[in-house]
Amino acid sequence: MSSETDVKVQRIRAIGLTVTNCNRSLYFYTQALAFELVYDITVEGQNYNDLEGVTGAKIRIVTLRLGDELIELMEYLNIQGKPIPSDSQSNDLWFQHLAIVVSDMDRAYAHLRSFPIEPISVAPQTIPPENKASGGVRAFKFKDPDGHDLELIWFPPDKGKDKWHQNSVDAERLVGRHRLFLGIDHSAIAISNTEQSLHFYCNLLGMQIDSRSLNWRATQSRLDNLPGAEVKITALRTVEDGVGIELLDYIVPGKGRTIPSDWKSCDIAHMQIELVVNNLEQLVDKLGRNGVQFVSSRIVQFSDRSFPYRQGCLVKDPDGHAILLIAE
Repeated sequence: MSSETDVKVQRIRAIGLTVTNCNRSLYFYTQALAFELVYDITVEGQNYNDLEGVTGAKIRIVTLRLGDELIELMEYLNIQGKPIPSDSQSNDLWFQHLAIVVSDMDRAYAHLRSFPIEPISVAPQTIPPENKASGGVRAFKFKDPDGHDLELIWFPPDKGKDKWHQNSVDAERLVGRHRLFLGIDHSAIAISNTEQSLHFYCNLLGMQIDSRSLNWRATQSRLDNLPGAEVKITALRTVEDGVGIELLDYIVPGKGRTIPSDWKSCDIAHMQIELVVNNLEQLVDKLGRNGVQFVSSRIVQFSDRSFPYRQGCLVKDPDGHAILLIAE
């Protein structure tokens, strides 16, 4: 039997997004961002309802892959969810983006502009060299057709994981063509208090701090479309160090709006980070004793072998971001 200190997140399996229309989102992610379809299933019944905290739901789940990373597009076929507020900003606490790594920012940006995106950044931005953690990184933020926040990111040779600098030609899959979109580096979430979030993600879930930085000045303002933006960023990693989580603590212009308490998994702003854990029962017990908010009414068991995991439980972090804890 493992001790409580050994109970921790192993890796991020996937990131789920609730969408208005799977067909529209499937087209966008495959054509604009080069994701590939993995599978397309429709689920319903008490287990899925209990997992997501939505009664009577019928959910289409489309799984897509980019490089080694997965996302899940979730369309509630019989429930119309609330749209993402059109005036959303990067410091609103429901903000969450996927950072998609590219091998050539200028080519990727030109390709993306041929699709109906809503830009956040005025153009790709280069982090200045005085920022030791991120200097030289290029980034561009935008929204998908539903208003989910996305980011293109390019790493200079001295930044980012080794995998983003390996040969971008996959001869077997792409017959020698240069890969422009490489994979997902992290998901960034707006938070209200860094120490509060670190208690949840590190002390309770067992993630580790990878780096800290302070991003500010005109570059950050143009990147986020927030005048005078100043944001404290804490990057977290899991045991297996795949996709990471970045905590965005805005100092200027300060914290935005909180996540409304009545938002549900069927609402379009919903995104859920799927965390594989080594002992789900023990972790759920630990979270319960520490006052964590649960969306799932129980640990849900899945006997269908076509389903990607055997147990799951949806909880919320201190600011209301959805975290799906799973056992494979």
